[in-house]
Amino acid sequence: MNSNLMEEDPILTTSAAARLLGVATSTVQLWMESGAIESWKTPGGHRRTRESHIRALMTRVAGQPGAPERRQPPTPTDPEFLPNPEPGFPVPEEEAQRLAALAATGLVDSPPEDRFDRIVRLASKVTESPIALISLLTARRQWFKARVGLPAQQTPREWAFCTHAILQDGPFVVEDAISDARFSGNPLVLAAPHMRFYAGVPLRDSAGMAMGTLCVIDREPRKLRAAELEALMDLAAIAASEIEASNEH
Repeated sequence: MNSNLMEEDPILTTSAAARLLGVATSTVQLWMESGAIESWKTPGGHRRTRESHIRALMTRVAGQPGAPERRQPPTPTDPEFLPNPEPGFPVPEEEAQRLAALAATGLVDSPPEDRFDRIVRLASKVTESPIALISLLTARRQWFKARVGLPAQQTPREWAFCTHAILQDGPFVVEDAISDARFSGNPLVLAAPHMRFYAGVPLRDSAGMAMGTLCVIDREPRKLRAAELEALMDLAAIAASEIEASNEH
């Protein structure tokens, strides 16, 4: 009898539940941890749930069985992940959802990891750029999960070129910041590291939320060759996959 029950009501991982609901894995993780979805942890620390719990959620949200609907994840309580009511910088329309998804990764302020360090080293080499970063954008700051050529671990969000990059569908390139009115007065341009060139690719989760960017920076105006830009985009796709993997708990 128990065997039949298990066959009729399969156990789902967070990623399988996310696919069924049509939302990001990070969103399902938040719902599980908040109790919105009944779940448990395996001995290895991974979240699991039953398909019936997911179907019940779909029914409550959509009003009819089997009709999934995208929902906004619960809002984190840490002010770092709450939208700034009066930001001094551009923000995406889905900033609240983006910040909740970023909080769910658990990557902000986490220790260095080889899997991300390797990516920035490669980005620096393939583009011949002295600085390469994986940035994560909270409501208040730009924090670097991995970095090459830059001693600082973070900057205010207001200074972040990456804030503009996450608004784009593709790469965001500034060939000469001094001649760009958006950045000519930026402290990162006028003082160390004296940025002149920037190229950043948004790092999006499966729901399209941009956690930050993979970016390269130079102290001289320049352009990227087509092969360099293609390599940067490929590395960004790898970085985004690694961030998504952080939600597989």
